[in-house]
Amino acid sequence: MAKQCSIVMYHYVGTPDKTRWSAIKGLHTSQFIEQLQYVKKHYNVISAQDLLLAVEGNKELPPRALLLSFDDGYKDHYSTVFPILMENKLTGCFFPVAKTLCERTVLDVNKIHFVLASVQDPNVLIEAVFHQLDRFRGDYSLGSNESYFQRFAKPTRFDSKEVVFIKSMLQRELPEELRTRIIGELFSQFVTADEAAFSRELYLAPPEIKEMIDGGMTFGLHGYSHSWMNTLDQTRQEREIVDSLRVLEPLGVNPLEWIMCYPYGANNESLKSVLKRHHCKIGLCTEVRIAELGKDDIFALPRLDTNDLPKERNAEPNSWFSAMLS
Repeated sequence: MAKQCSIVMYHYVGTPDKTRWSAIKGLHTSQFIEQLQYVKKHYNVISAQDLLLAVEGNKELPPRALLLSFDDGYKDHYSTVFPILMENKLTGCFFPVAKTLCERTVLDVNKIHFVLASVQDPNVLIEAVFHQLDRFRGDYSLGSNESYFQRFAKPTRFDSKEVVFIKSMLQRELPEELRTRIIGELFSQFVTADEAAFSRELYLAPPEIKEMIDGGMTFGLHGYSHSWMNTLDQTRQEREIVDSLRVLEPLGVNPLEWIMCYPYGANNESLKSVLKRHHCKIGLCTEVRIAELGKDDIFALPRLDTNDLPKERNAEPNSWFSAMLS
């Protein structure tokens, strides 16, 4: 019985080069089409329902099983991804942030992305962040600018040390209230002051989600506000889940059997107990591995990134494919 599943994670998918956001990091539509052809050639794409049944022991996974997952609920998931999946007779699992469906706001994580995409030189943004830290240092007992840069300016496999520093400070290292204030000011300064219009342009709308579900796509939860949920107390964790279900259940999400995708991959035992009480069956994180059913914690299944798979249909299978044959 096959117990392995490659769960592939996507975020932005589209043609940013044809918009004013050419610097946004995402998968170009042409690359997505090519990658799907590679996937169809070497894997067996399964649905979220297939994975749920396999986790419960009611169905066997096919060899080389692969699940397509799409985070954050972007408009491109409807306008670009959905028709391509339908054309290829494939299905995917989508995880919108509930707040974006009922409030005309832009998530802090996306404000950071578009601020970075609007400024060519990240050092300009670093200076802007330093300026804000200088403004609020006394109010929040902040450390020195230099100490923060030394601690958090570490390159990753996707970002330079300058970009990692900006993301780290604005995503988690500063007090939440201060982060939100600084991000809002940077977004207004470098991107737009019309947040509501930007939100409508960026995120899925409820009727689009209904159409996608009718077309065979599955939707799960990604939190209400895209918070680092392992930093919240259990009361706030529960509110994130309850509010998400309140928004998504009328659109077609089954409240008795659903999948959680953790923002930033962040989870803990407190959150998992909340998920179990509310009938969640699977949790997806961002650890880079092939999922092993029966071995991995079903509430912390690892995923691959789109960049871990080739983006050409005739590419030779890479090490992640070989790992499923061992």
